[in-house]
Amino acid sequence: MKKIEQCDNVVIHEEIVKKVEEQMKDEEELLSLADLYKVFADSSRIKILWALSVSELCVCDLAVVVKMTQSAVSHQLRVLKQAKLVKSRRDGKVVYYSLDDDHVHQIIALGLEHVLEK
Repeated sequence: MKKIEQCDNVVIHEEIVKKVEEQMKDEEELLSLADLYKVFADSSRIKILWALSVSELCVCDLAVVVKMTQSAVSHQLRVLKQAKLVKSRRDGKVVYYSLDDDHVHQIIALGLEHVLEK
């Protein structure tokens, strides 16, 4: 069994603790952040987000690109819209989807950069 790292001497660094406590977000904000990251925990949604980072697409085109049924893509888009990661616009009978804003693109790009680090 691996030993859990612990401090050998209990020393509270009061200045550092106070600084961190002053900047700590409240529980509700942190839970909202955790919920946002849970949305990214599905590879189907990541594929959809990646595709939308390249171009605005309709459900039909997205289904082909990510190799899923239109129904499955629609379900994932609903989740992504609720998380404010994706937005839609109607052009006649066709609904096009895109990333909600540049923050979403940055999150995806930074995440990929991190996993590709050696």
